[in-house]
Formats: sequence, structure tokens, C-alpha cells
Amino acid sequence: MKKVLLTGGGTAGHVTPNLALVPKLKEAGFSISYVGSYQGIEKELVEKAGIPYQGISSGKLRRYFDIKNFTDPFRVIKGFSEASALIKKQRPDAVFSKGGFVAVPVVLAAKKHKIPVIIHESDMTPGLANKLCMKAASKICCNFPETLQYLPKDKAVLTGCPIRAELLSGNRLAGLRLSGLSPDKPVLLIIGGSLGSVKVNTAVRQILPRLLKDFQIVHLCGRGNLDESLKNTAGYVQYEYVGEPLKDLFAMADIVISRAGANAICELLALKKPALLIPLSAQASRGDQILNAKSFAKQGFAKLMEEEELTDERLLEQIKELYSNRASYIEAMEKSRQSSAVDMIVDLLTGLVSGS
Repeated sequence: MKKVLLTGGGTAGHVTPNLALVPKLKEAGFSISYVGSYQGIEKELVEKAGIPYQGISSGKLRRYFDIKNFTDPFRVIKGFSEASALIKKQRPDAVFSKGGFVAVPVVLAAKKHKIPVIIHESDMTPGLANKLCMKAASKICCNFPETLQYLPKDKAVLTGCPIRAELLSGNRLAGLRLSGLSPDKPVLLIIGGSLGSVKVNTAVRQILPRLLKDFQIVHLCGRGNLDESLKNTAGYVQYEYVGEPLKDLFAMADIVISRAGANAICELLALKKPALLIPLSAQASRGDQILNAKSFAKQGFAKLMEEEELTDERLLEQIKELYSNRASYIEAMEKSRQSSAVDMIVDLLTGLVSGS
């Protein structure tokens, strides 16, 4: 049986795309193992998925002063030694890395043992960890056409982000039953990540009476962000967080308002859901969400509204425009190659292993 070693960690965004590959990898005849940090979020997620897991030492490589800069290089060296021993013992046929600093020693150890590596970059511009891994990679996958200019031409592949298959299996009627909404009126889904978005939540609630004239609303507002005064508002349903049933809420939604994290917007692309993207401002982040949203808007997949534009009238106008023109966004998304990332990446891994 072919063996593939998956690596990546630090945030769920470095783990869930790896897990999205698992069913297709098994179908293609691969046995799978995972290398992450000793106690990172990846350990819990991977073990829950039933994948054999090994932890190694991990240190962060920073571009700014921090006292840990004096100790973390030794953790990285230790991690490289541990990863090298694991790879020598397991002898995988290929390594797939989703990034994060724990992946760096794994990728470099794979190069030492002449194991082919594919890495994946989610953001518009490569992060430091992936920059350190590029020379060791046979192929470098990415989410955005604009990222190709930052990658070696002979290695770069535009794939999009691997999406969990179960997210694509949602049932509209199940979503309507869960939310208690009607099949006879359009549904607007607002989703701001597990922590929600206070600015987006506030803006939506300020125009709620006017929105409800045209839409039913499912509002995933994040933990601690429920508004009890709106609890019995007809046509408006709010949740702090939704797990497994999220797929059904997506299936029910006609349009979506979302932040612009790379994984989140790639899910919207795979689901063919027209979206109004309101990225985190540059003051609140390194600006990657703004670049992500601009790319999707340029490709015709979504509308973009920056936080600085977030007024009552502007938000209402943008939502109505999105709904009126939803067919054009769906058409653009249907033409995109970036919504079949799982198949493309598994094909790349199979090709590396077979030498084709």
C-alpha cells in the first residue's frame, strides 16, 4: 500500500484541509499518518478522525524580537531530528504539508530522505514557514491566481483549498426544519467564524427590520454574541455556533455574508454560494483577508465591502445587489478549477508516487 504522511498545525486552518483529503486518499489506495506538534490543536483533530498521529518538537520562527527567539531554534532542531527518525522508520512514499511551523522540520527531513513533498499555501502571499519549505517541495499548491507570481513556475499549481466532502452533502429541507424557516422566502446566511464578528453582527442587526422585508436570516454570531432581545423575531434565527448541521444551513442559504479567511471563502466557492465578503481590516490583521476578498471579487465569485464602508444604507444596498445578480456569481464559480482541490491534490500525490 502507498504511504502518505500529512503534516501541518498551529491552527485549525492548517489541519482541516489535510483531513479533507483523507477519504479520497484512502480511495486512491494510500495509508495515512500525521505528524504535528506534541499538544497543538492538530493532535486533537487528527486523533478524533482516527488517523495515526506522532508529535514532534516545534518552535516558531519570528521576524520580530521575542525572548523565545533564543530557545525556539533548538526546538526546531530537535523537531528536525525527531521528524527524520519518524520518516526513516515509516518510509512514506510522499509528504503533504498544509503549513505552519511544525511542518518545516518535517518537510526538510523528507528532503533529506529523498521523499517527494507537496506543500499548500492558503494565503495570497506565502508565509515564512512555506517560504522555508519551497526548495524542498516538488509541487506547491495555492488558492489564488495572484499567488502564482510568488512561486517557482515549474512547481506552482492553482488548486484551491481542499474542502471536507461532508460540507457538500447538505440538505436544504433539513436546514429549513432545523431553523424553522419557510421554503417560500430567500435565506441570507451570516457567518463570521467561530468567534463571530462584532462589527458585522451590529451592522446586520441595525438594519434587521428592513432586511426581513425581503429575506429570512440565519445568523451565526459567535460565542457570547447572541442578542436575547431578538430571540422571538419572526424570520430571524441566531446561533452562537453550529457543528455538523452547518452543511444543511449552507444548502438552505441563497446568499451569504462572510469574513474572508482563505478556508472560509474556498468553502463558499465549492458550495457555489454567492457571498458579500467583509474582510477584517488591515488594522485588525496583516491584511490577508482584504487580498483574499479582492481576488474573489476580481474573479466574479463574490462582492467585496471593506469594513470602512460598513454603513446601514451601504450594507442593505450591497445585499440586495448580491441577491439580484446571484446567477452571475454562480456561473463564474461553476467555471472555476479551484473548486476541485481534493481531486487535484490526490492526483498530484499519486503522480509523484508513481513517477508520472
